Amino acid sequence: MKKVYIETYGCQMNVADTEVVFSILGEAGYARTEDIAQADVILANTCSVRDNAEQRIRGRIEQFNFHRKSRPGVVTGILGCMAERLKDSLLESGKVDVVAGPDAYRHLPGLLAAASQGHPQIDVLLSREETYGDIAPVRVDKNGVSAFISIMRGCNNVCSYCVVPYTRGAERSRDPRSILREACDCAARGYKEVTLLGQNVDSYRYEDVDFARLLSLVAEAVPGLRIRFSTSNPQDISDAVLETMASHANICRHIHLPVQSGSDRMLEKMRRRYTRAGYLERVAKIRSLMSDCAITTDVIAGFCSETEEDHRDTLSLFEQVGFDAAFMFQYSERPGTLAARKYPDDVPAEAKNRRLEEIIAVQNRLSLESNRRDIGRTFRVLVEGPSKRNPAELCGRNSQNKMCVWPDSVHRAGDFVEVIVLDCTQATLLCRLAG
Repeated sequence: MKKVYIETYGCQMNVADTEVVFSILGEAGYARTEDIAQADVILANTCSVRDNAEQRIRGRIEQFNFHRKSRPGVVTGILGCMAERLKDSLLESGKVDVVAGPDAYRHLPGLLAAASQGHPQIDVLLSREETYGDIAPVRVDKNGVSAFISIMRGCNNVCSYCVVPYTRGAERSRDPRSILREACDCAARGYKEVTLLGQNVDSYRYEDVDFARLLSLVAEAVPGLRIRFSTSNPQDISDAVLETMASHANICRHIHLPVQSGSDRMLEKMRRRYTRAGYLERVAKIRSLMSDCAITTDVIAGFCSETEEDHRDTLSLFEQVGFDAAFMFQYSERPGTLAARKYPDDVPAEAKNRRLEEIIAVQNRLSLESNRRDIGRTFRVLVEGPSKRNPAELCGRNSQNKMCVWPDSVHRAGDFVEVIVLDCTQATLLCRLAG
């Protein structure tokens, strides 16, 4: 029985895709291994959102090629977004045997079989129908606590900086019946939390089922599971979605709402299709319906032609919203995107660095202020396992997706516990068991 080893890079969607690949290859007779030295097939499921992600993967290709050369018969491959973006150039490097895009995973058994006979293979054809909705994923979460469920694939927004529409294709939604079956299977297997995934979950639609309806169906089908979702687009998150969240106790009080910039000029240039005022209106609506809902975001520093005034607009928006946490990045030009074709990457590296540092400094303060407001509160937390820093402590996340740690020698991963917040850092709530 041949063994397959997969490294996964990038977003939660890639984790979900890796679980699909393990399922497909398992049906074809491959066994999963976590030891690269024992693998007959070595794959990387890749990300192309930022250049540094691709550079990391290029370094890993060199390591894969070492195994390929030192152990005859080993087959190496690149899957996912980087495979789709770079296509033939990966094969031409002579260091990779298989290149398969995000919609080619059903073909992997055949591609690997041909590659093992010395015939390099490429399949990067994008599909308008493929959702892998009929495939039962092989879960990679070692604790068996949280599971990802992909509800849709692709993206139609075509933001000017983003490569995803070119690497993952057009938007298509899964049959809700298959999503409900997968959620019920997770519950039957003992999982305690599921995250519904899509590039833009709020544009989910299958026949007459929109995302608000899907969210309600899942929450009611598995009342014992916590439900999360990601990612939302500010222009698409509807009042119906927010009302559905507010009316179901098992839907977590956390929304990741990428803003990217606080400047209307930048938002227009990014093709984000909402304004600063529109974004703030959505934040106000969230808080009017769920005062305890955490809001997190993504932001890009130094997008094409960004001025100091644009940057100050972003800083002021952060102050106005008071985000609980944020993912913050410098602009990284991605070949093939509208921005790369149309706009010069003209913000100096020094300015990008400084602006990013200023955003990080503001968010660090806001995160600490947010956590300090939680001191004295009691939260229901899903135990993930021992704390990395102290094995005598457990860690887990509350409904707001904040990490909690507390001394505990009784509970274990998968338990729900009540904790009281005693103190905090900017990243963690320091707690004790309630009662």
